[in-house]
Amino acid sequence: MTLAVRYTAARTLDTAPAETSAPGPGEVELAPAYVGICGTDLHIFHGDMDARVSAPAVLGHEMSGRVVRVGPGVEGWRPGDAVTVMPLRWDDTCPACRAGHQHICQHLDFIGIDSPGAMQQRWVVPASTLIRLPGSLPLDRAALVEPTAVAVHDVGRAGLRDGEKVVVVGGGPVGILIALVARAAGAEVRVVELSAHRRLLAEELGLTAWNPVDDDVPELVRQWTGDAGADVAFEVSGAAGGVDTAVDVLGVRGRLCLVAIHPRPREVNLHRFFWRELTLVGARLYDRSDFEKAVTLVADGTIPAERLISKVVPLTQAPAAFEALEGGGDVMKILVECTDDAQGAAV
Repeated sequence: MTLAVRYTAARTLDTAPAETSAPGPGEVELAPAYVGICGTDLHIFHGDMDARVSAPAVLGHEMSGRVVRVGPGVEGWRPGDAVTVMPLRWDDTCPACRAGHQHICQHLDFIGIDSPGAMQQRWVVPASTLIRLPGSLPLDRAALVEPTAVAVHDVGRAGLRDGEKVVVVGGGPVGILIALVARAAGAEVRVVELSAHRRLLAEELGLTAWNPVDDDVPELVRQWTGDAGADVAFEVSGAAGGVDTAVDVLGVRGRLCLVAIHPRPREVNLHRFFWRELTLVGARLYDRSDFEKAVTLVADGTIPAERLISKVVPLTQAPAAFEALEGGGDVMKILVECTDDAQGAAV
């Protein structure tokens, strides 16, 4: 028996024994080391995804760890290999898959949402989901590869070009990662964020951050761009006001990349889309090339992952960590340590 963090009902998590099974054909057994708590996990915790998540459900998809056992027919992997997981399983038969968009398969199994996730001491997954990690990359930092892959995909979906001016609305973990990936791609970046703690972190990372309450963001963008407006805006806040800001800052033929999950329909200023010939693109998940680029960005320090980790807690105290994230405050990314010897540590 090993331990797992399970969602059992709205705002209710527990840690309970989980049975382990040997990996089957094409599968591997992993020992997760670190698992990040993300915004989607919080949506599940709030009960917002009960129509999709079958309780009790083991959460977690931002992870790093090591191979423990390999199943029949698995080649190229051996115990001890450091890995992360691209947590997607598609059917390869639906129209999306046949068009080459397997990452948004119409019957997608997002592992950690639709099937058991990584927040447990042993985890069996398809070998096809493994992404190799360099041995020199610390496993706590490697847990940020998955959200970095999200940022890489978002920047790609926006069609970002060198020298463009970018506004990122929402300076949480994914927003900061988008800003860093965009900067590495040659963009000039501004971050819009309510939290003073997150603005300070952005500035410590060399990014300019604005407060949407005290600052007239559209006017600042006008001054910054010589009245042209931003080339690209990323909406990462998930708030109605964030949508308005992202639309308002765009210049002629600007692109709005929608990243955040909005739980309800939003009003959008479609007249501005008409008047300035704006483009809206959705960005969801990632593909293998996004993951591989994310590994490189984290490993070479382009993404200073250690600066984004606010706290590491043992698996047994994961429920308290969800509550801490929900309460906001001076928190960016919390990691859950799943190794056997971490279970007695203090929060």
